[in-house]
Order: sequence, then structure tokens, then C-alpha cells
Amino acid sequence: MVSSITPFLMFEGRAEEAMTFYTGLFPDSRIEDIQRYGPGEAGKEGSVFRARFNLGRQAVICIDSPAAHGFTFTPSFSFFVECESETRLRELHAALGTDGADLMPVDNYGFSRLFTWVQDRFGISWQLNLE
Repeated sequence: MVSSITPFLMFEGRAEEAMTFYTGLFPDSRIEDIQRYGPGEAGKEGSVFRARFNLGRQAVICIDSPAAHGFTFTPSFSFFVECESETRLRELHAALGTDGADLMPVDNYGFSRLFTWVQDRFGISWQLNLE
């Protein structure tokens, strides 16, 4: 039996900044809980030991890893966002793309009349689709 399956994002010192950014972009989103490293613990004091936040109805867990790794996020994992309007899609594209990268610019790709795939400044990938 499995009690839950939740996306888990591992940052290196930017978890709280990313959560705050994401929850500010999407309605009905919020940071639920943040546990922090204390003095003498494995991670930098005050950084995120474990946090849980919601993007709409999607729960996400994240941490600030106490160890540096030879890997980071890749576009092989992305959040897929259905947008109700072209205006909203373009707003999210602009916000998420600032200091990030356009993997697929906003366009009609046949499978969708308006779609974009963008990687944000934290390395997380987002597919934005017009419903």
C-alpha cells in the first residue's frame, strides 16, 4: 500500500525563494510547512530541512540539500499547467522565463494551438498549455 505520491524538489540553498515565487504566481497556492536546519545540524542553519507547499491542488515537497551534487533539475520532469486564457499563459511564461530559458517558445505546435515549455531561474521546467 502507498499512502501518497508527491513531487519532491531538491534545491541547493534556494528552496524557500522558489516556494515563495511559485506560490505567488498560482491562485490557491500556499506554503504549508517549513522545517529548518538548526545549529550543528547537517544543513546550513535556517535553510530548509523539509517543506511542503501547494500549487493549486498539487502538493509539492522540497528541501535544501546539505550536500552539493553533480546533478540538478532536468526538463525530463516538468509541471504541466493548463491555462484558461492566452493572457494568463503569456503572463506565466514571462514570469517563469525571467532569468530562465525558453525550451519551446510560445507558439502553435499542432498538438496545441498555444503552448510553451520554459525552464525557470531555479532550473524547474514548466509546460504551459492553453486549454
